Amino acid sequence: MQIAVLTFDGFNELDSFIASAILNRMKPKGWAAHITSPTDEVTSMNGVTIRRQKPLEFAAEADAVLIGSGIRTREIAADETMLARIGLDPSRQLIGAQCSGTLLLAKLGLVGDLPACTDLTTKPWVIEAGVNVIDAPFAAHGNVATAGGCLASQYLAAWMITRGACVEDAREAIHYVAPVGEKARYIDQALSAIAGEGVLEPLGQG
Repeated sequence: MQIAVLTFDGFNELDSFIASAILNRMKPKGWAAHITSPTDEVTSMNGVTIRRQKPLEFAAEADAVLIGSGIRTREIAADETMLARIGLDPSRQLIGAQCSGTLLLAKLGLVGDLPACTDLTTKPWVIEAGVNVIDAPFAAHGNVATAGGCLASQYLAAWMITRGACVEDAREAIHYVAPVGEKARYIDQALSAIAGEGVLEPLGQG
């Protein structure tokens, strides 16, 4: 499973790094999550500059795509040229978005009026884009999922591992990153958040 973690200038470090770190726990099984950006380097909302691992066009060929948030998402959402570089296909890809990343999903026509999640700051803009925003940390419909709140990264990662592999793999990945003494609680919380009709089916049945 090759995963594109879309990361733009002004990105939120928690969104891109937590999800990719959890997903890369699956490396022994051939998975790899790649920081995927439109330019060679991008700088976070807190001034951290990183080099991309894959160009933005990698999103079209990846098996799965996660769209993180950032302080420039509204600007990106209004950039037709940038959006045209993001080729996504929910019929064959798992696609997740976090916080303001949900706005990009909406602009790409992948949410419609289905219930979706985002952060409180972005909520008015996502509603303006025609999305039915709900007060929840996670929601999934087939191969598309959205999450709200930086620490909901673990839910997107757990969902993607569950759909692309199995629940036990997701359990093991969350167990590794969860705080000592609270691992069982974190695992139960993550699996409870992503549980729902069709969510725990393996990729190809959603």
